[in-house]
Amino acid sequence: MAGQDPALSTSHPFYDVARHGILQVAGDDHFGRRVVTFSCCRMPPSHELNHGRLLEYLKYTLDQYVKNDYTIVYFHYGLNSRNKPSLGWLQSAYKEFDRKYKKNLQALYVVHPTNFIRVLWNIFRPLISHKFGKKVTYVNCLSELREHLKCDQLLIPPEVLRYDEKLRSLHQGQPPPAAKTPPPRPPLPTQQFGVSLQYLRDKNHGELIPPVLRSTVTYLREKGLRTEGLFRRSASGKPVNFDDYGDIHVPAVILKTFLRELPQPLLTFEAYEQILGITGVESSLRVGHCRQILRGLPEHNHAVLSYLMGFLHAVSRESIFNKMNSSNLACVFGLNLIWPSQGVSSLSALVPLNLFTELLIEYYEKVFVAQEAPSAAGAGKQGGPVAKGNAADRCAAGHATSIPPPSPPTAARRHR
Repeated sequence: MAGQDPALSTSHPFYDVARHGILQVAGDDHFGRRVVTFSCCRMPPSHELNHGRLLEYLKYTLDQYVKNDYTIVYFHYGLNSRNKPSLGWLQSAYKEFDRKYKKNLQALYVVHPTNFIRVLWNIFRPLISHKFGKKVTYVNCLSELREHLKCDQLLIPPEVLRYDEKLRSLHQGQPPPAAKTPPPRPPLPTQQFGVSLQYLRDKNHGELIPPVLRSTVTYLREKGLRTEGLFRRSASGKPVNFDDYGDIHVPAVILKTFLRELPQPLLTFEAYEQILGITGVESSLRVGHCRQILRGLPEHNHAVLSYLMGFLHAVSRESIFNKMNSSNLACVFGLNLIWPSQGVSSLSALVPLNLFTELLIEYYEKVFVAQEAPSAAGAGKQGGPVAKGNAADRCAAGHATSIPPPSPPTAARRHR
């Protein structure tokens, strides 16, 4: 196996983990401190690696060096949705590494950091002491790492070397080296991101609402409706206890990420052009037009959309506290609900997409709950639709316009 220590014996107490070569001890830094490397590209898919055992192996290895000063090099390249540990595991890992491990750690180099690393930093910021934070250094390329360490002594995985060369070529304006794309892997049995609604339904005994959606919405309904800037701010596998993170924005970010990573948008590719036409409909007829478009959705998509819009409607009703009325929420969720099958949405498409989303949120009861109105014109009377295009216009202007909220939502049922 690539990266495996040739001297590794099957009698090793952690052979099942050590054989992957994720953790290596190689050489010293410029100050004579032992260097331990952690390579994400060598982590197998989550269903092939016991992360609890991985944590115990980390401690077992570091126990041999923590009595003296040491350095850790973390190669982030290769961490992906297939092999990434849960947030709960990461928090447990940080708590497990108590003062014994942190005291003599002199430097932690994070090589090839991504936005994911920065999000994690915000999540764990309350747990990380200022003293420990000063030991962390982001290293964007291996040439920067050479300024701190003797890289010829490090066992840098070939995958990391190739990725670094690719980044260097891009930076110099040269075409990156050709790379083979591995065949797609089947989704994991417990996977909830990046898989279809039908897959989630089949894996959850016919339940229409995906577990990750239900858990985040339930938590936010109970504890987040009055949080200012909900869904606007970034966040500072197994079920996650959101209380552990002390940040209401974590489940909010997870909810948006789940929607955006669906293989097909919740509103479907087929509805994209119809939704773009909403600005050409007379304002008094728009709610009825929304209902008509939603009738074309698959039943499962309609049920999930109704569940989500019912929640966002509840959020908008607390806008005096959270500053997130239906217009602001539409700006956040519009592009997470619908996008074209090819390319990305143009700037001109933001107006109708956000307007359509605002109508679903603001007139939730009229769109999802109430029976068909006797006449389309009636939809524009009490609590009628917003003026043409104003959802996206207000987003661009950067301010919110208060709209009297309709009565509290009831259980949503689809009416065909």
